[in-house]
Amino acid sequence: MHTPFFPALRARLAPMGRRLKPLRQQSLPRLEELFGSFLPVGLLSQAQEGLNSRDRIYGVRRTFWAFLYQVLNPHCPCREVVRQIQAFFCLHHPGRRVDAGTSAYCQARARLPLETLQRLRQAAASRVQSAAAARQPCWHGLHPKIIDGTTVSLPDTPHNQRAYPQSSSQKPGCGFPLLKLVGIFSLSSGALLDYAKGNKHQHEMVLLNKLLGLFKPNDLALADRGFSSYVLMALLLLRGTASLLRLHPARSTDLRQGRRLGKNDRLCAWQKPPAKPRYLPQRLWKLVPGQLPVRLLRVTLQVPGFRPRSVTLVTTLVDPKRYPAQDVAWLYVRRWRVELWFRDIKTTMGMEHLSCLAPAMAHKELEMFFIAYNLIRALASQALQAHQAPLDRMSFKGTVDACRQYGLAIAQARSKIKQRRLVLDLLEVIAADQVPQRPGRREPRALKRRHKNFPLLTASRDKYQEIRHRNHYRKIVP
Repeated sequence: MHTPFFPALRARLAPMGRRLKPLRQQSLPRLEELFGSFLPVGLLSQAQEGLNSRDRIYGVRRTFWAFLYQVLNPHCPCREVVRQIQAFFCLHHPGRRVDAGTSAYCQARARLPLETLQRLRQAAASRVQSAAAARQPCWHGLHPKIIDGTTVSLPDTPHNQRAYPQSSSQKPGCGFPLLKLVGIFSLSSGALLDYAKGNKHQHEMVLLNKLLGLFKPNDLALADRGFSSYVLMALLLLRGTASLLRLHPARSTDLRQGRRLGKNDRLCAWQKPPAKPRYLPQRLWKLVPGQLPVRLLRVTLQVPGFRPRSVTLVTTLVDPKRYPAQDVAWLYVRRWRVELWFRDIKTTMGMEHLSCLAPAMAHKELEMFFIAYNLIRALASQALQAHQAPLDRMSFKGTVDACRQYGLAIAQARSKIKQRRLVLDLLEVIAADQVPQRPGRREPRALKRRHKNFPLLTASRDKYQEIRHRNHYRKIVP
Protein backbone atom coordinates (compact mmCIF):
# COMPACT_ATOMS: atom_id res chain seq x y z
CA MET A 1 0.00 0.00 0.00
CA HIS A 2 1.36 3.43 -1.03
CA THR A 3 1.09 6.11 1.73
CA PRO A 4 3.13 9.18 0.68
CA PHE A 5 1.55 11.49 3.28
CA PHE A 6 1.64 9.03 6.20
CA PRO A 7 4.85 6.99 5.82
CA ALA A 8 4.84 6.03 9.49
CA LEU A 9 1.45 4.29 9.08
CA ARG A 10 2.55 2.09 6.20
CA ALA A 11 3.31 -0.91 8.44
CA ARG A 12 -0.18 -0.73 9.98
CA LEU A 13 -2.15 -0.06 6.79
CA ALA A 14 -0.41 -2.62 4.55
CA PRO A 15 -2.19 -5.69 6.03
CA MET A 16 -5.56 -4.02 5.40
CA GLY A 17 -4.93 -4.03 1.68
CA ARG A 18 -4.38 -7.75 1.70
CA ARG A 19 -7.68 -8.33 3.53
CA LEU A 20 -9.67 -6.56 0.84
CA LYS A 21 -9.38 -9.33 -1.74
CA PRO A 22 -12.74 -10.68 -2.91
CA LEU A 23 -14.48 -12.93 -0.41
CA ARG A 24 -15.41 -15.39 -3.10
CA GLN A 25 -11.73 -16.20 -3.62
CA GLN A 26 -11.15 -16.95 0.06
CA SER A 27 -11.46 -20.51 1.31
CA LEU A 28 -12.98 -21.07 4.71
CA PRO A 29 -10.94 -23.81 6.42
CA ARG A 30 -7.62 -22.30 5.28
CA LEU A 31 -6.27 -25.77 4.62
CA GLU A 32 -4.67 -24.44 1.44
CA GLU A 33 -2.02 -22.82 3.59
CA LEU A 34 -0.86 -26.35 4.45
CA PHE A 35 -1.66 -28.34 1.32
CA GLY A 36 -1.98 -25.76 -1.44
CA SER A 37 1.64 -26.13 -2.53
CA PHE A 38 1.16 -29.87 -3.18
CA LEU A 39 -1.62 -29.36 -5.77
CA PRO A 40 -1.64 -27.73 -9.23
CA VAL A 41 -2.96 -24.18 -9.10
CA GLY A 42 -5.15 -24.26 -12.21
CA LEU A 43 -7.23 -27.31 -11.32
CA LEU A 44 -9.26 -25.44 -8.69
CA SER A 45 -9.75 -22.23 -10.67
CA GLN A 46 -13.15 -21.07 -11.90
CA ALA A 47 -14.09 -22.29 -15.38
CA GLN A 48 -14.41 -19.77 -18.21
CA GLU A 49 -17.68 -21.22 -19.50
CA GLY A 50 -20.05 -24.08 -18.85
CA LEU A 51 -20.12 -25.93 -15.54
CA ASN A 52 -18.65 -24.05 -12.54
CA SER A 53 -18.31 -20.82 -14.51
CA ARG A 54 -20.84 -18.74 -12.54
CA ASP A 55 -19.68 -16.55 -9.66
CA ARG A 56 -21.16 -18.32 -6.63
CA ILE A 57 -20.70 -18.39 -2.89
CA TYR A 58 -19.79 -22.06 -3.14
CA GLY A 59 -17.18 -21.89 -5.88
CA VAL A 60 -14.93 -24.73 -6.93
CA ARG A 61 -12.05 -23.75 -4.66
CA ARG A 62 -14.14 -23.11 -1.54
CA THR A 63 -16.22 -26.25 -2.08
CA PHE A 64 -13.15 -28.43 -2.53
CA TRP A 65 -11.44 -27.21 0.64
CA ALA A 66 -14.69 -27.43 2.59
CA PHE A 67 -15.17 -31.01 1.38
CA LEU A 68 -11.58 -31.76 2.40
CA TYR A 69 -12.30 -30.28 5.82
CA GLN A 70 -15.19 -32.72 6.22
CA VAL A 71 -12.96 -35.66 5.30
CA LEU A 72 -10.27 -34.65 7.80
CA ASN A 73 -12.91 -34.26 10.52
CA PRO A 74 -14.79 -37.57 10.84
CA HIS A 75 -18.56 -37.35 11.30
CA CYS A 76 -18.58 -33.70 10.21
CA PRO A 77 -22.02 -32.98 8.65
CA CYS A 78 -22.68 -30.56 5.80
CA ARG A 79 -24.61 -28.36 8.21
CA GLU A 80 -21.43 -27.62 10.18
CA VAL A 81 -19.65 -26.43 7.03
CA VAL A 82 -22.59 -24.18 6.14
CA ARG A 83 -22.53 -22.71 9.65
CA GLN A 84 -18.86 -21.89 9.21
CA ILE A 85 -19.61 -20.18 5.90
CA GLN A 86 -22.33 -18.15 7.62
CA ALA A 87 -19.98 -17.10 10.41
CA PHE A 88 -17.28 -16.22 7.89
CA PHE A 89 -19.57 -13.92 5.90
CA CYS A 90 -21.03 -12.42 9.07
CA LEU A 91 -17.50 -11.50 10.18
CA HIS A 92 -16.14 -10.12 6.90
CA HIS A 93 -19.32 -9.08 5.05
CA PRO A 94 -22.12 -8.29 7.53
CA GLY A 95 -24.51 -7.13 4.83
CA ARG A 96 -24.43 -10.41 2.92
CA ARG A 97 -26.65 -13.22 4.20
CA VAL A 98 -25.98 -16.88 3.47
CA ASP A 99 -28.82 -19.38 3.30
CA ALA A 100 -28.86 -21.66 6.35
CA GLY A 101 -29.85 -24.73 4.32
CA THR A 102 -27.36 -27.30 3.07
CA SER A 103 -28.85 -27.68 -0.40
CA ALA A 104 -26.56 -25.15 -2.10
CA TYR A 105 -23.45 -26.68 -0.61
CA CYS A 106 -24.53 -30.23 -1.51
CA GLN A 107 -25.24 -29.13 -5.07
CA ALA A 108 -21.80 -27.52 -5.20
CA ARG A 109 -20.20 -30.79 -4.10
CA ALA A 110 -22.12 -32.59 -6.85
CA ARG A 111 -20.74 -30.10 -9.41
CA LEU A 112 -17.13 -30.98 -8.59
CA PRO A 113 -15.82 -32.85 -11.67
CA LEU A 114 -14.68 -36.37 -10.88
CA GLU A 115 -11.84 -36.05 -13.39
CA THR A 116 -10.51 -33.01 -11.55
CA LEU A 117 -10.50 -34.89 -8.25
CA GLN A 118 -8.66 -37.79 -9.87
CA ARG A 119 -5.99 -35.44 -11.22
CA LEU A 120 -5.63 -33.85 -7.78
CA ARG A 121 -5.13 -37.27 -6.19
CA GLN A 122 -2.49 -38.20 -8.76
CA ALA A 123 -0.71 -34.86 -8.29
CA ALA A 124 -0.55 -35.37 -4.52
CA ALA A 125 0.77 -38.91 -5.01
CA SER A 126 3.45 -37.65 -7.42
CA ARG A 127 4.55 -35.11 -4.83
CA VAL A 128 4.92 -37.83 -2.20
CA GLN A 129 6.80 -40.06 -4.64
CA SER A 130 9.30 -37.35 -5.56
CA ALA A 131 10.01 -36.63 -1.89
CA ALA A 132 10.49 -40.34 -1.12
CA ALA A 133 12.78 -40.89 -4.13
CA ALA A 134 15.13 -38.19 -2.88
CA ARG A 135 15.26 -39.74 0.59
CA GLN A 136 15.20 -43.52 0.19
CA PRO A 137 17.13 -45.64 -2.34
CA CYS A 138 15.51 -48.36 -4.43
CA TRP A 139 15.46 -51.99 -3.34
CA HIS A 140 18.18 -53.65 -5.48
CA GLY A 141 17.37 -51.20 -8.26
CA LEU A 142 13.62 -51.91 -8.19
CA HIS A 143 10.64 -49.82 -7.09
CA PRO A 144 8.31 -51.97 -4.93
CA LYS A 145 4.56 -51.40 -5.28
CA ILE A 146 2.05 -53.18 -3.06
CA ILE A 147 -1.30 -54.52 -4.26
CA ASP A 148 -4.14 -55.13 -1.84
CA GLY A 149 -7.90 -55.07 -1.70
CA THR A 150 -10.56 -54.02 0.79
CA THR A 151 -14.25 -53.16 1.04
CA VAL A 152 -16.29 -50.21 2.28
CA SER A 153 -20.01 -49.95 2.99
CA LEU A 154 -22.46 -47.41 1.61
CA PRO A 155 -25.76 -46.10 2.95
CA ASP A 156 -28.70 -48.39 2.34
CA THR A 157 -30.44 -46.58 -0.52
CA PRO A 158 -32.01 -48.05 -3.69
CA HIS A 159 -29.42 -46.38 -5.93
CA ASN A 160 -26.50 -47.77 -3.95
CA GLN A 161 -28.08 -51.22 -3.74
CA ARG A 162 -28.46 -51.40 -7.52
CA ALA A 163 -24.86 -50.39 -8.17
CA TYR A 164 -23.23 -52.21 -5.24
CA PRO A 165 -25.49 -55.00 -3.91
CA GLN A 166 -25.19 -56.11 -0.33
CA SER A 167 -23.80 -59.47 0.76
CA SER A 168 -26.01 -62.47 0.02
CA SER A 169 -25.71 -63.58 3.65
CA GLN A 170 -27.72 -60.51 4.77
CA LYS A 171 -31.48 -60.36 4.57
CA PRO A 172 -33.18 -57.65 2.46
CA GLY A 173 -33.49 -54.45 4.44
CA CYS A 174 -30.90 -55.54 7.01
CA GLY A 175 -27.63 -55.08 5.09
CA PHE A 176 -25.64 -52.32 3.45
CA PRO A 177 -24.28 -51.95 -0.09
CA LEU A 178 -20.72 -53.21 -0.42
CA LEU A 179 -18.09 -51.49 -2.57
CA LYS A 180 -14.93 -53.44 -3.37
CA LEU A 181 -11.58 -51.68 -3.84
CA VAL A 182 -8.18 -52.74 -5.14
CA GLY A 183 -5.41 -50.22 -4.52
CA ILE A 184 -1.73 -49.91 -5.41
CA PHE A 185 0.56 -48.28 -2.86
CA SER A 186 4.20 -47.26 -3.06
CA LEU A 187 6.27 -49.11 -0.47
CA SER A 188 8.82 -46.31 -0.16
CA SER A 189 6.34 -43.50 0.53
CA GLY A 190 3.02 -45.13 1.42
CA ALA A 191 1.19 -43.03 -1.18
CA LEU A 192 -1.88 -44.42 -2.93
CA LEU A 193 -0.89 -44.45 -6.60
CA ASP A 194 -4.17 -45.63 -8.09
CA TYR A 195 -7.17 -47.83 -7.38
CA ALA A 196 -10.10 -49.60 -9.05
CA LYS A 197 -13.58 -50.11 -7.67
CA GLY A 198 -16.35 -52.60 -8.28
CA ASN A 199 -19.16 -54.57 -6.67
CA LYS A 200 -19.20 -57.95 -4.95
CA HIS A 201 -19.66 -59.79 -8.26
CA GLN A 202 -16.28 -58.61 -9.56
CA HIS A 203 -13.20 -60.51 -8.45
CA GLU A 204 -10.16 -58.61 -7.27
CA MET A 205 -8.20 -59.89 -10.29
CA VAL A 206 -10.79 -58.26 -12.56
CA LEU A 207 -10.23 -54.91 -10.84
CA LEU A 208 -6.46 -55.32 -10.84
CA ASN A 209 -6.53 -55.92 -14.58
CA LYS A 210 -7.60 -52.26 -14.98
CA LEU A 211 -4.49 -51.07 -13.12
CA LEU A 212 -1.78 -52.98 -14.99
CA GLY A 213 -0.85 -49.85 -16.93
CA LEU A 214 0.52 -48.37 -13.70
CA PHE A 215 3.38 -50.85 -13.60
CA LYS A 216 6.53 -49.82 -15.45
CA PRO A 217 9.91 -51.45 -16.10
CA ASN A 218 12.06 -51.84 -12.96
CA ASP A 219 8.95 -52.05 -10.77
CA LEU A 220 8.29 -54.87 -8.31
CA ALA A 221 4.74 -55.97 -7.49
CA LEU A 222 4.07 -57.26 -3.97
CA ALA A 223 0.80 -58.99 -3.09
CA ASP A 224 -0.68 -61.70 -0.90
CA ARG A 225 -1.77 -65.14 -2.06
CA GLY A 226 -5.14 -63.89 -3.28
CA PHE A 227 -3.36 -62.39 -6.32
CA SER A 228 -0.96 -65.29 -6.87
CA SER A 229 -1.66 -66.47 -10.42
CA TYR A 230 0.29 -67.48 -13.50
CA VAL A 231 -1.48 -64.97 -15.72
CA LEU A 232 -0.74 -61.98 -13.49
CA MET A 233 2.94 -62.83 -13.14
CA ALA A 234 3.25 -63.33 -16.89
CA LEU A 235 1.49 -60.06 -17.77
CA LEU A 236 3.66 -58.14 -15.33
CA LEU A 237 6.79 -59.74 -16.75
CA LEU A 238 5.76 -58.63 -20.24
CA ARG A 239 5.81 -55.06 -18.91
CA GLY A 240 9.26 -55.52 -17.42
CA THR A 241 7.82 -55.72 -13.89
CA ALA A 242 8.92 -58.41 -11.46
CA SER A 243 6.54 -59.88 -8.90
CA LEU A 244 6.81 -61.28 -5.38
CA LEU A 245 3.71 -63.08 -4.13
CA ARG A 246 2.77 -65.58 -1.50
CA LEU A 247 2.07 -68.98 -3.02
CA HIS A 248 -1.60 -69.78 -3.48
CA PRO A 249 -2.78 -72.75 -1.35
CA ALA A 250 -4.03 -74.51 -4.48
CA ARG A 251 -0.45 -74.75 -5.77
CA SER A 252 1.86 -77.55 -4.72
CA THR A 253 4.42 -76.59 -2.09
CA ASP A 254 6.75 -79.53 -2.86
CA LEU A 255 10.27 -78.12 -3.13
CA ARG A 256 11.85 -81.35 -4.34
CA GLN A 257 11.16 -80.42 -7.96
CA GLY A 258 13.17 -77.96 -10.04
CA ARG A 259 16.77 -76.83 -9.74
CA ARG A 260 18.16 -76.18 -6.29
CA LEU A 261 19.40 -72.63 -5.72
CA GLY A 262 19.92 -72.93 -1.98
CA LYS A 263 18.25 -74.18 1.16
CA ASN A 264 14.47 -74.09 0.62
CA ASP A 265 15.13 -72.21 -2.64
CA ARG A 266 14.12 -73.78 -5.97
CA LEU A 267 13.90 -72.68 -9.60
CA CYS A 268 10.85 -74.19 -11.29
CA ALA A 269 9.00 -73.88 -14.58
CA TRP A 270 5.26 -73.28 -14.51
CA GLN A 271 3.07 -74.19 -17.45
CA LYS A 272 0.38 -72.00 -18.97
CA PRO A 273 -3.15 -72.86 -17.74
CA PRO A 274 -5.25 -74.71 -20.32
CA ALA A 275 -8.28 -72.41 -19.94
CA LYS A 276 -8.41 -68.65 -20.33
CA PRO A 277 -9.69 -66.69 -17.32
CA ARG A 278 -13.06 -65.10 -18.01
CA TYR A 279 -11.91 -61.61 -17.07
CA LEU A 280 -8.91 -61.64 -19.46
CA PRO A 281 -9.37 -60.38 -23.05
CA GLN A 282 -8.39 -62.72 -25.85
CA ARG A 283 -5.65 -60.37 -27.11
CA LEU A 284 -3.88 -60.50 -23.74
CA TRP A 285 -4.34 -64.25 -23.44
CA LYS A 286 -2.42 -64.70 -26.69
CA LEU A 287 0.51 -62.73 -25.27
CA VAL A 288 0.85 -64.97 -22.20
CA PRO A 289 3.83 -67.30 -22.74
CA GLY A 290 3.45 -71.05 -22.54
CA GLN A 291 6.08 -71.43 -19.82
CA LEU A 292 7.21 -69.18 -17.00
CA PRO A 293 10.37 -69.61 -14.89
CA VAL A 294 9.60 -68.89 -11.23
CA ARG A 295 11.47 -69.15 -7.97
CA LEU A 296 9.97 -70.81 -4.91
CA LEU A 297 11.17 -69.78 -1.47
CA ARG A 298 10.19 -71.24 1.87
CA VAL A 299 11.06 -68.83 4.65
CA THR A 300 10.47 -68.91 8.38
CA LEU A 301 9.22 -65.70 9.96
CA GLN A 302 10.43 -65.38 13.51
CA VAL A 303 8.97 -62.60 15.63
CA PRO A 304 10.01 -62.36 19.29
CA GLY A 305 7.25 -63.68 21.49
CA PHE A 306 5.45 -65.58 18.71
CA ARG A 307 5.70 -69.08 17.28
CA PRO A 308 7.81 -69.31 14.07
CA ARG A 309 5.69 -69.32 10.94
CA SER A 310 6.64 -70.94 7.63
CA VAL A 311 5.63 -69.09 4.44
CA THR A 312 6.15 -70.14 0.82
CA LEU A 313 6.80 -67.34 -1.65
CA VAL A 314 6.87 -67.30 -5.45
CA THR A 315 8.72 -64.68 -7.45
CA THR A 316 10.09 -63.95 -10.89
CA LEU A 317 13.35 -62.69 -9.33
CA VAL A 318 15.20 -65.85 -10.34
CA ASP A 319 18.78 -64.63 -9.77
CA PRO A 320 19.81 -65.81 -6.27
CA LYS A 321 23.03 -63.75 -6.24
CA ARG A 322 21.40 -60.46 -7.17
CA TYR A 323 18.35 -61.09 -5.00
CA PRO A 324 19.36 -63.14 -1.91
CA ALA A 325 16.63 -65.21 -0.31
CA GLN A 326 16.89 -63.40 3.03
CA ASP A 327 16.45 -59.98 1.39
CA VAL A 328 13.45 -61.24 -0.58
CA ALA A 329 11.86 -62.64 2.58
CA TRP A 330 12.29 -59.41 4.55
CA LEU A 331 10.89 -57.42 1.65
CA TYR A 332 7.74 -59.51 1.71
CA VAL A 333 7.44 -58.93 5.47
CA ARG A 334 7.29 -55.19 4.74
CA ARG A 335 4.22 -55.85 2.59
CA TRP A 336 2.22 -55.91 5.82
CA ARG A 337 2.43 -52.11 5.93
CA VAL A 338 -0.38 -51.89 3.40
CA GLU A 339 -2.75 -53.21 6.06
CA LEU A 340 -1.75 -50.32 8.29
CA TRP A 341 -2.22 -47.82 5.45
CA PHE A 342 -5.73 -49.08 4.74
CA ARG A 343 -6.40 -48.86 8.47
CA ASP A 344 -5.26 -45.22 8.41
CA ILE A 345 -7.72 -44.45 5.62
CA LYS A 346 -10.68 -46.50 6.81
CA THR A 347 -10.46 -46.35 10.61
CA THR A 348 -8.49 -43.19 11.39
CA MET A 349 -10.08 -41.04 8.68
CA GLY A 350 -13.48 -42.75 8.83
CA MET A 351 -13.79 -44.12 5.29
CA GLU A 352 -15.08 -47.49 6.43
CA HIS A 353 -18.69 -46.26 6.10
CA LEU A 354 -19.33 -43.66 3.40
CA SER A 355 -22.16 -41.17 3.84
CA CYS A 356 -23.25 -40.20 0.31
CA LEU A 357 -26.61 -41.53 -0.81
CA ALA A 358 -25.89 -41.95 -4.55
CA PRO A 359 -23.08 -43.85 -6.31
CA ALA A 360 -21.88 -40.77 -8.22
CA MET A 361 -21.35 -38.82 -5.00
CA ALA A 362 -19.87 -41.88 -3.27
CA HIS A 363 -17.21 -41.99 -5.97
CA LYS A 364 -16.33 -38.36 -5.30
CA GLU A 365 -16.27 -38.99 -1.57
CA LEU A 366 -13.81 -41.82 -2.16
CA GLU A 367 -11.59 -39.51 -4.19
CA MET A 368 -11.66 -36.90 -1.43
CA PHE A 369 -10.58 -39.47 1.15
CA PHE A 370 -7.68 -40.59 -1.02
CA ILE A 371 -6.70 -36.98 -1.78
CA ALA A 372 -6.66 -36.22 1.94
CA TYR A 373 -4.59 -39.34 2.62
CA ASN A 374 -1.99 -38.44 -0.03
CA LEU A 375 -1.85 -34.83 1.18
CA ILE A 376 -1.19 -36.01 4.75
CA ARG A 377 1.53 -38.26 3.39
CA ALA A 378 3.02 -35.38 1.42
CA LEU A 379 3.08 -33.11 4.46
CA ALA A 380 4.64 -35.85 6.60
CA SER A 381 7.29 -36.50 3.94
CA GLN A 382 8.14 -32.81 3.90
CA ALA A 383 8.41 -32.76 7.70
CA LEU A 384 10.51 -35.90 7.95
CA GLN A 385 12.77 -34.75 5.13
CA ALA A 386 13.41 -31.43 6.87
CA HIS A 387 14.15 -33.02 10.24
CA GLN A 388 15.71 -36.33 9.11
CA ALA A 389 13.18 -38.61 10.79
CA PRO A 390 12.15 -42.14 9.71
CA LEU A 391 8.93 -42.33 7.71
CA ASP A 392 8.06 -45.82 8.98
CA ARG A 393 7.46 -44.58 12.52
CA MET A 394 5.36 -41.57 11.59
CA SER A 395 2.12 -41.24 13.52
CA PHE A 396 -0.61 -40.80 10.91
CA LYS A 397 -3.27 -39.98 13.50
CA GLY A 398 -0.94 -37.44 15.12
CA THR A 399 -0.33 -35.80 11.75
CA VAL A 400 -4.06 -35.46 11.06
CA ASP A 401 -4.68 -33.99 14.53
CA ALA A 402 -1.80 -31.53 14.14
CA CYS A 403 -3.10 -30.38 10.75
CA ARG A 404 -6.56 -29.71 12.14
CA GLN A 405 -5.35 -27.67 15.11
CA TYR A 406 -2.59 -25.78 13.34
CA GLY A 407 -5.04 -24.98 10.55
CA LEU A 408 -7.11 -23.01 13.03
CA ALA A 409 -4.05 -21.13 14.25
CA ILE A 410 -2.92 -20.36 10.69
CA ALA A 411 -6.37 -18.97 9.90
CA GLN A 412 -6.01 -16.51 12.80
CA ALA A 413 -2.47 -15.39 11.90
CA ARG A 414 -2.42 -11.75 10.82
CA SER A 415 0.63 -11.89 8.55
CA LYS A 416 2.35 -14.22 6.14
CA ILE A 417 5.42 -14.29 8.37
CA LYS A 418 3.40 -15.72 11.27
CA GLN A 419 1.76 -18.23 8.95
CA ARG A 420 5.11 -19.47 7.67
CA ARG A 421 6.37 -19.67 11.24
CA LEU A 422 3.37 -21.80 12.20
CA VAL A 423 3.91 -24.08 9.23
CA LEU A 424 7.56 -24.61 10.17
CA ASP A 425 6.56 -25.36 13.74
CA LEU A 426 3.94 -27.81 12.46
CA LEU A 427 6.59 -29.69 10.46
CA GLU A 428 8.74 -29.96 13.57
CA VAL A 429 5.79 -31.28 15.61
CA ILE A 430 4.96 -33.90 12.96
CA ALA A 431 8.56 -35.11 12.79
CA ALA A 432 8.76 -35.40 16.58
CA ASP A 433 5.47 -37.32 16.91
CA GLN A 434 6.65 -40.86 16.18
CA VAL A 435 5.21 -44.21 17.15
CA PRO A 436 7.55 -45.91 19.67
CA GLN A 437 9.21 -49.21 18.89
CA ARG A 438 7.13 -52.03 20.38
CA PRO A 439 8.70 -55.37 19.42
CA GLY A 440 6.57 -58.37 20.24
CA ARG A 441 3.51 -56.34 21.15
CA ARG A 442 0.28 -58.33 20.82
CA GLU A 443 -2.89 -56.54 19.74
CA PRO A 444 -5.76 -59.04 19.33
CA ARG A 445 -8.79 -57.92 17.34
CA ALA A 446 -11.19 -58.02 20.26
CA LEU A 447 -13.48 -55.44 21.89
CA LYS A 448 -13.26 -54.76 25.60
CA ARG A 449 -16.19 -52.35 26.00
CA ARG A 450 -19.52 -54.13 25.69
CA HIS A 451 -22.24 -52.72 23.50
CA LYS A 452 -25.79 -52.16 24.63
CA ASN A 453 -27.91 -55.29 24.64
CA PHE A 454 -30.17 -54.33 21.75
CA PRO A 455 -31.53 -57.10 19.51
CA LEU A 456 -30.25 -57.48 15.96
CA LEU A 457 -32.36 -56.31 13.04
CA THR A 458 -33.36 -59.56 11.34
CA ALA A 459 -35.93 -58.10 8.95
CA SER A 460 -36.70 -54.81 7.25
CA ARG A 461 -37.87 -52.10 9.65
CA ASP A 462 -41.45 -52.12 8.36
CA LYS A 463 -41.72 -55.88 9.02
CA TYR A 464 -39.62 -56.22 12.15
CA GLN A 465 -41.55 -57.14 15.29
CA GLU A 466 -39.88 -55.79 18.42
CA ILE A 467 -40.16 -57.85 21.60
CA ARG A 468 -41.30 -55.32 24.18
CA HIS A 469 -40.47 -57.37 27.24
CA ARG A 470 -36.92 -58.18 26.15
CA ASN A 471 -34.39 -57.78 29.02
CA HIS A 472 -37.16 -56.65 31.40
CA TYR A 473 -37.02 -59.86 33.42
CA ARG A 474 -34.40 -60.04 36.10
CA LYS A 475 -32.55 -63.22 36.72
CA ILE A 476 -33.73 -64.80 39.95
CA VAL A 477 -30.80 -65.80 42.11
CA PRO A 478 -31.69 -68.53 44.69
